[in-house]
Amino acid sequence: MAKKKKRVKKKSANSSAAAPRKKKKKKKVAVDASPTPRKKKRKKKVRRVAESQSEAPSNGAQANGAPAKRKRRATAQTMAASQRDISVSEFFAKNRHLLGFDNPRKALLTTIKEAVDNSLDACEEAGILPEIWVHIEQTGGDRYKVGIQDNGPGILKKQIPLIFGKLLYGSKFHRLRQSRGQQGIGISAAGMYGVQTTGKPIKIISKVSVRKPAHYYELQIDTKRNQPKIMNGKGDGVDIPPGEKGSKYIEKHGIEWVEEKSGTRVTIELQAKYTRGRGSVDEYLEQTAIANPHVTLHYLDPDGGTRDYPSSTDKLPPEPKEILPHPYGVELGRLASMLEEAKGMTVSQFLTGSFSRVTPSVSRKICEKAKISTRANSTRLGRQDADALYHAIQDTKISNPSTDCICPIGEELILKGLHQVVPGEFYAAATRPPSVYRGNPFQIEVGLAYGGAAPAQNVSKDLLNELLDETDARTCRQFLVNTFNGMGTEAADKILKASKLGTRQSPSKLTPKQRAALLDSMKNVNISEGQSMNVLRLANRVPLQFQHGACAITQSVIGNNWRSYGLTQSRGSLPKGPVSIMVHIASVWVPFTSESKEAVASYPEIQKELRLGLQAVGRKLGMYLRRRLKVRQQTDRREVFLRYLKEVSTAVSEINGAKRDDLYEQLVKVAKKRTADADMVMDDRGRKLDQEMDLGDNVLIVDPAESEHHINRVAAVEGDEEE
Repeated sequence: MAKKKKRVKKKSANSSAAAPRKKKKKKKVAVDASPTPRKKKRKKKVRRVAESQSEAPSNGAQANGAPAKRKRRATAQTMAASQRDISVSEFFAKNRHLLGFDNPRKALLTTIKEAVDNSLDACEEAGILPEIWVHIEQTGGDRYKVGIQDNGPGILKKQIPLIFGKLLYGSKFHRLRQSRGQQGIGISAAGMYGVQTTGKPIKIISKVSVRKPAHYYELQIDTKRNQPKIMNGKGDGVDIPPGEKGSKYIEKHGIEWVEEKSGTRVTIELQAKYTRGRGSVDEYLEQTAIANPHVTLHYLDPDGGTRDYPSSTDKLPPEPKEILPHPYGVELGRLASMLEEAKGMTVSQFLTGSFSRVTPSVSRKICEKAKISTRANSTRLGRQDADALYHAIQDTKISNPSTDCICPIGEELILKGLHQVVPGEFYAAATRPPSVYRGNPFQIEVGLAYGGAAPAQNVSKDLLNELLDETDARTCRQFLVNTFNGMGTEAADKILKASKLGTRQSPSKLTPKQRAALLDSMKNVNISEGQSMNVLRLANRVPLQFQHGACAITQSVIGNNWRSYGLTQSRGSLPKGPVSIMVHIASVWVPFTSESKEAVASYPEIQKELRLGLQAVGRKLGMYLRRRLKVRQQTDRREVFLRYLKEVSTAVSEINGAKRDDLYEQLVKVAKKRTADADMVMDDRGRKLDQEMDLGDNVLIVDPAESEHHINRVAAVEGDEEE
C-alpha cells in the first residue's frame, strides 16, 4: 500500500508540475474569448503562425526536432553524365577576345596581321624576297572581304586544310628560333571568326610551281572536333591545272589570284570596321615596312586607293638557326618529362644532347653536384633525382646560349626605314648586345627620329573629311589624339583653340566651315612642343599596336629620364616634343602577356636592356640638341652684330677718317670669327665635321632646308653604364 501511495504521489507531482502550463493556455483562451475588433486581426496572425509551425515537421523535419534532410539537386552520377572534354577551337570560339577579335576594328587588323606574318615567315624561310598583296573590299554595311597573297614557296595540298582549318597546328611551336608566328593559332582563328560572323568559308589557293597544279580549298572549322571541314570538290578541294587552262578556270569561277610562279592567297570575309589613323591597318603596314625593309607591299584599301611600299634593300636578313633549349630555361616538370622520354641514354648523354652550351665537362660538374653517376640510365632516375639534377643545373655556371638563332634588323636598316616613313631632321639607332631571360636569348634595338612636320600637318582636305566621317570618337579632342600619332592633349587643345572649336564638340557634327577651320589650324599651328613621343613597338619585326600601357616597352620609355636629354617630361607620362622612337625585341620566344600577342611581359633582364638601349639613343639626341641650341644662339648673336655694324663703321669713319667700307668688312670678319659656331656641322657626339667627310651608318642628320642628309659612322657606343 505504501508503494502504491508513493506512485500516486509521483503522479500528482507530475500533474501539478504540468498544471501551470495548462492554466496559461486557459488564460490565453479566456483573454481571446472576448476580443475587441482590433484584436481579431492579431488572433488570425497568431493562428497562421501556429499552423505553419505545426506543418513544419511534415515538410521533412523529424518529430524529435532534428534538422530536415534537403533533397540533393545533383548527384555525382548526374554530374559525371554532363562532363565532357572541350576542344581548343570550341574554347577560343567562345573566348575570341583572347586572340584579338574582341571588336570589329581589331578583328580586321588581327586577320591581316596573322596572314602577313605567315607570308613573311614562309618567304624568308624559303630564301625568297617577299612581295605581298593586301586587298580589303567592303561587301556590305559591316562586312569586309580580306585577301592576302604572297610570292612564297606555296603549301602542299594535304597541309592546306590543317594549316587553315585546325587550331594549334604548325611548325614553329617546338622550334627555338626567331619567327613571327609561335602558336599555330592565328590564321585559323581568323578564319573561324569569319565563319562565325558571316557564315562564309575561308578560301585558299596555293601553288608550289609553275608546272604543277594550284590547289583551291573552301574551308570551315568543326569547332567540336577542331578539324577542318572541306566545302568544295566533294570534300577534297579542287586542283587547277597550270597554264592557260587554269587561268580560264580561275577567271570563270571568280577566284582572286595575282599571277605568280608560286605562292599562297587566303581570302576571308568577316564582320569588321575599317578606320584610318592610330591602330589601323594603314599604320600596321607602314610600321611593317619600317621593320622589314626587304619587303615589297601592295595595298588596296576599301575606298579603291592604292599604296605601294617598295623595298629599300634587296638582301634578305640572315636566316636564324634553330638551337636546343638552354638548361636555365627548363623547369623541373619539363626536365622530368625529358628524362622519361630519353630512352637508352646515360645522364651525361642526355645533358649534352638535349641542351645547348652543355659540354661533357659541364655535364660532369652537374652530375657531381647532384650526386648522380654520369653513366646512370636517364629513364631510371626518380623524382628526387630529377629534383637534385635541376638544382645542380641552377648552381652550375653555364655560358649563355648562342645568338645566331635571332636576327636583329640592324642599325643601318633601322635608319633607312625610319627616314623613309617618319619625317625628321635627326635619326639615331642603337643595337644592344644579345642577352638572356629564362634561358631564352633576346636582343634589343632602338631607333629614334626627331623633328620634322607632325603627321597632322600633312593631312589633305579629302582625307580629313574621310577621317571625320569614319571616326567613332565622341569629342574633337579625342578624335585628334586617337587619330594622329604623337598628338597629345596639349597639341590638340592648341589646334581646337585656333579653330574656335570646343574640346567636347562632336567631330561628326562639324559643318563644312568648321572642318575648313580645323584643317587650317592643323596645318598652321605650331604643335611641336605640344606633341607627345610616338612609340613604335615591334617584336620579331611585327608591330604591336594595342595594350600600350601593359607593355614593358612603353613602361621603360616612360620610366626613362628624358629631361636630361633636352626633352620636357611630366612624371609618369611620355616626353613632349616631335619625337618618334622605335623599339624592337628579337627573341626565340617573345614573352607576350596573352595569346593575342599585343604586349611584352616585364622580365627584369628585358627591362634592363630596354633601359640601356633607350639611354644610348637618348645621349645622341641630347648631344645633338645641345649643339643645335649653341648654333642657334650664335646665329642670333651674329644677326645682332650684323644689324649694327654699318652704323658702327659709319660712326668710326667720321671720328678717325678711315674708309667706311674697309671698316665694315673688317668688323664683319671679326663678328663671323666670334660666332664661328653658327657655321658648324656636327656629328652625334657634338664634334665639328667637314661637309666633305665620308659619313657612315649610325646617325642620320637631315638638313631641313636643302633636304640633304649626312650619315655619320660612329664606333659602338661606349659607356653602357646606367645613368
